[in-house]
Amino acid sequence: MKMNKPLFESIGSGVVLFLRALYFLPTLPRQFRRFIEQCFQIGYKTLPLVAILSFCIGAVLALQIGYSFRDWGTQQFIGSIVGLSMVRELGPVMTAIMVTGRVGSAITAELASMRVYQEVDALHTMNIPPERILVMPRLAAIAVTMPVLTITSVLFGWFGGAVVAQNVAFISLDSAIYFRSLKDFVDTAAVMDGLIKAEVFGIAVVLICCNVGLRTTGGPREIGFSVTRAVVASIIFILLLDYFITRALL
Repeated sequence: MKMNKPLFESIGSGVVLFLRALYFLPTLPRQFRRFIEQCFQIGYKTLPLVAILSFCIGAVLALQIGYSFRDWGTQQFIGSIVGLSMVRELGPVMTAIMVTGRVGSAITAELASMRVYQEVDALHTMNIPPERILVMPRLAAIAVTMPVLTITSVLFGWFGGAVVAQNVAFISLDSAIYFRSLKDFVDTAAVMDGLIKAEVFGIAVVLICCNVGLRTTGGPREIGFSVTRAVVASIIFILLLDYFITRALL
């Protein structure tokens, strides 16, 4: 039980942090500049990395499926498999992991340094809740940008699969057949499932990283430890949430 106490404390503080951030949501219009800045940092700067990663994932996925199906004469189903895999699983999960590595680590480092160097305490002294200016704009920004990043990931994954399916010799699948198969199997419900996952993943990552950063104590050395804890915890939560959300949506 003593070993689980820090875990329960972290979960409890994360829930409280989320509720306090929601409480300050009506102040978002007065922080519109800060919100746009977070959207730029989280969304725009992450977009190229997500696009490149997703293109490669779609290409490798099509290559593996085409190699497995070459003796069965069922290459026409490559589009449907790549399409569903990207929209339901790989798109949301890989986007969330990319956001964790690039954005989550930066959030944790920034807030942890503010905590260590007593800038957060200065906010309390000035009667400025840290949740209002440090957490809530980031949660609002991830809620807006995460669906855009996920859709970008899915589209580039589909395109990467189409390029490989058409140009690899042992597949040689026409792109029209690829996209027709994809269209037949990928419906609106599948897209919505992927977007729901992405939204939950993104909010969880930002919340975990903000919580770990604001709970950092000690000297500058603890900042690096906090970043590591936040990234590891975020990836674990992404995988756990993926299973439970998939069960719920199915």
